[in-house]
Order: sequence, then C-alpha cells, then structure tokens
Amino acid sequence: MPPVSLNVRLLTEQHILNKDFGVETFSLQSWSIDFYLINNYSELVPANVFDQVTYTLHSSFSPRAVQTLKDFPFIICEEGWDEFDMQVGPSAADKKHFVTHDLNFAQARYESKHVMSFKNPKPPLQSLLYKSGPVPGDKDRVKSKRAAGGEGGSKKKKKTKKNIISSFYSVDMDKLADGLQHLDDNKTPDSYTKNDVEQVEFHVDLHILPDNLVKILEDFTQEKDAL
Repeated sequence: MPPVSLNVRLLTEQHILNKDFGVETFSLQSWSIDFYLINNYSELVPANVFDQVTYTLHSSFSPRAVQTLKDFPFIICEEGWDEFDMQVGPSAADKKHFVTHDLNFAQARYESKHVMSFKNPKPPLQSLLYKSGPVPGDKDRVKSKRAAGGEGGSKKKKKTKKNIISSFYSVDMDKLADGLQHLDDNKTPDSYTKNDVEQVEFHVDLHILPDNLVKILEDFTQEKDAL
C-alpha cells in the first residue's frame, strides 16, 4: 500500500481581553486552536485517526507548557500576550507526528494547513484512514464497495456526505443542488445543469455562475495548486 497523505487544518481564533496583566505595551489575548482533517472532498471530518494531540507551548506557560488532549476536536484554550511558534504533535497508531504552528495575533481568525503522511499503516489504522475519505491507490476497495452496495450503497454514501457537510456548515446539499439549477443570471439555451441523485453528483455550467462565485472557485483551485 502506498503512503497515505492527510490534510490537517488548525483553526486559530482569538480576541483581546480587557484585563490588566502588568505589561503596558501589549494586550492580553484569549486564543484557541482546534484540529480537523480535510478529506478528498475538501470537507472537514473528525480527526479520529489520532488518539491524542500534544501542544508544546512557550516555556513561559509552565506548568501548562505541554498539554496533551485526548478528546476530539482537541481544542486548546489559553491566554497570553506574545506570539510564538508551537509544536503540535498528534499521535496515531503508527507513530507520533509533528507540525509547527505559528501563533500570531494578526487576525481574529485564521487557519493553517499541513500534510501528514502515513507509511505502511497497519489494518486498524487503515480502517480509520478509510473513514476519513478515499485512500489514494486503493481503487479496488472503492469499486468493491460500490458493487456490493448497489443502489443502497449509493444512498448511504449520499447520506454520509450530506451529514458531514451539515454538521459543520448547516448546508442541505439537496436544496443547494436544486437551487443551483434555477440560477438565471447568465443562463443561455445551451447552459447545462444536472443533479444526479443516484451517483451523488451535480453538474453545472460554470458560465452561469455569478462572477464572485467563479472567482472564489478560481482562488480555491489555485490554493490546491491545480492551476
């Protein structure tokens, strides 16, 4: 089995506290970081391939400089006035991984993305990796699932994807697909849209989308190095 790469997203949120802490030239910040995976559909999914995440903060946080969290979504909440680089160490069944996270106060909310690679994962970890999205190089497993599931398998896949989206963004994918088919801004007689319920696919002519939405899609594609 080839190495499996997963995209990890760290979301940092912060705000200034109106609290006197003895340092006049700085503001005390309340900040938090949560930890998610991004699957092959660019959806946020639980980071259940990891059993814990260890945050190693600046030594000035002693005795809380090293914190190990064992409950998803592994959110750490702290207060501080200075920016620093921290080590984030999620542990999986194969080994402990590490990424460096830049804690800064330039924005109230920002995210950073990292790639983690799993080499020759053992069966228990493989099972968790499959739940996080399609595993590269494992087309036979995907085909066998579709063949075994038949029509019922398609419905189950549709339900799973819809629930993942809804749990994080409160988006009803069926209503969204139906609404996109009624866009009239740039529609011409040759415009094409199709909502394929059985295959859980939606096809849309990019030319009927508003300019601002097309720009968002372009920026997202460039971010993924696909352009």
